[in-house]
Amino acid sequence: MSAHHPPKTLLKQLCDERGLDVPKLIKQFDQKADQVVGKGANNPTCSERTAKRWRAGGVNPSSLSTDTRLVLESLFGRPIADLFAPPPQIDPHAPSFDLEQEINMTARDAQEDASATAAASISDTNLDQLTDDVVALARDYASIAPTQAFHRGQALKLQLQDQRDRTQVPAQQQRLLELLGQTTALLATSAFNLGSFDASRRLARSADLYGEAARCEPLRAYCDGILAYVCYFTGMPGEAAAKARRAQTYSGLGDVARRRLLAIEARAHGYLGDVDSAQRAVRLSEGVESGARDSLHDDVAGEFGFSMERLAMSSSSTALLIGDAAQAEQSARRALHLIEMRPTTARSAHVLGSASADLAMAHLLDGNVEAASEALTPLWDIPADQRVTGVLVRTGQIQHYLTRPVFRGSAVPTELRDRVEDFTRSAATHQLTAPALLQLEA
Repeated sequence: MSAHHPPKTLLKQLCDERGLDVPKLIKQFDQKADQVVGKGANNPTCSERTAKRWRAGGVNPSSLSTDTRLVLESLFGRPIADLFAPPPQIDPHAPSFDLEQEINMTARDAQEDASATAAASISDTNLDQLTDDVVALARDYASIAPTQAFHRGQALKLQLQDQRDRTQVPAQQQRLLELLGQTTALLATSAFNLGSFDASRRLARSADLYGEAARCEPLRAYCDGILAYVCYFTGMPGEAAAKARRAQTYSGLGDVARRRLLAIEARAHGYLGDVDSAQRAVRLSEGVESGARDSLHDDVAGEFGFSMERLAMSSSSTALLIGDAAQAEQSARRALHLIEMRPTTARSAHVLGSASADLAMAHLLDGNVEAASEALTPLWDIPADQRVTGVLVRTGQIQHYLTRPVFRGSAVPTELRDRVEDFTRSAATHQLTAPALLQLEA
């Protein structure tokens, strides 16, 4: 320190000795307040302006609150009156370097830092519970309304952010980043199923950033898949195919992840009219059998998984895109057979409704309206709040197809069209109007 500007108070001198500038003083004051006062939001605080006043001198110690005096005395180990008094005169004949004082000061700093770090952690029990909550949301997703999933995800994200602010332990920070990424990805999926594409895109990119920070490649691949879905419904199937291919380059992906991404790529090629590439991607998606697993798609699973019935339903959509009604019917029937093997409470309304609609569309392409009407029977029981984007897009296609001149004046097509129109209109989710993309599956 300059000989021409000696510190006016012992507090300033101690700050200089310990390297405590204003931001560091504020941080250590807040940490010490948590330790010695522990009143949470009612702890004494130290603003930038206050810290500068304390260091500059001219403060009457008696004007400070009892808690503030307690924190300062604990932080510096000196009585409050001494801290705001001028520093003691230094004996000019004393050695310029006091080794014992330096050692003691280093020991105190280490103790304070260790104490602050220990205090800045959260309970592993709380972290385990939050992990269970994220897994439960992912596994419940298929059987609940997307609005309910979104609200649960919102509440969970706030809890995770709060816990992340409370810990400085690297392992806990890493785990919370992954959980935040998973929760945000589920929010992105919910937004997509509710027809809010811009919000879904933003949430998927946010989830990807969490995945990048946590070095979680499977999460990043899942987010690219969501972005590919959004591309379908915003008129960019080429970009959708590119994102699906890019996602497959991430390391550490299991078979489920690769199956999902290949199915997405197949539909994108189908929309672009690239029959050979679409059929090749379908074959690859149905033949993934390396035995590889990853922590997201296999261990968390649920909405992060990609069940065999969902794969079959996706294959039926691709078949419709390339005009193969026979293959579409076969894949849709397989999807319905697989989903019927699950308990009623574990059946995805999305897969059930989409596969039923795909089967109906395959029959319509063959001119069999009666069979199409029968195929749609499971659709009518889907609750209004579970009629998600993929289902509504398919029913919209059927409704549009039944307006063709060949069906005019016929009772069954007219009744079926009216019923489909009522089903779509009464849905609780956002109504989509993208006839050019109606075959693409959510």
